[in-house]
Amino acid sequence: MKLATFILLVAVTIALGTVPARGQRTLLPPEQQPSQLTDSGHIVVAGHSTPYLIRHLPVSSFPELPAGVVELLNRRGCLIPQTYQAHRPENVVHASLEGPGSSDWAVLCTAQGTVSLLVFFSDTPAQFLVLKSAPETERLQAHDPTGVLGFNWGIDPASPGQVHEAQSGLEHRPPFVDHDALADSIVDQRTIYHFYRKNAWTLVDLPD
Repeated sequence: MKLATFILLVAVTIALGTVPARGQRTLLPPEQQPSQLTDSGHIVVAGHSTPYLIRHLPVSSFPELPAGVVELLNRRGCLIPQTYQAHRPENVVHASLEGPGSSDWAVLCTAQGTVSLLVFFSDTPAQFLVLKSAPETERLQAHDPTGVLGFNWGIDPASPGQVHEAQSGLEHRPPFVDHDALADSIVDQRTIYHFYRKNAWTLVDLPD
């Protein structure tokens, strides 16, 4: 075989993917590119430029999410922000938020610099409610000697028992609620509880 013909054959087989080309990199899907999963920069705090680092996970890191919810999150361009304390995937919640026995989801979604708390009820899976949102850089705080700021917003399911325990300091403690609430926390600071009843979201009464 002539050298020119051999070179042409190798080029064609590499282009078709039948022979691995030395030095080629395996490309990740867009939602898994490392450059997109970590956001870093500087913000001004008390007149000083302060570095921050926010880690995210793609929606695909949460295989338990229903397909319809995954589709809506991907359509919105969501990444799931992780708190600076995260040791496992977090900020995706499965709980009975609409009522006793319901199968609902809550997700923190970062898209275009804004983080939103989205709620998906099981009886309307093609819709979602934006419970609250904020620029992602407003959800930062210092957490170690380096001074680098990290993401501080976390959500978790809260059972009726957990809600009742959180209300233990109230003078007139309410009875147990009949379904889950959504715990909304600033890491190492305060937790509030969103509770859905009578077709509206309210905040659970807590001691000062």
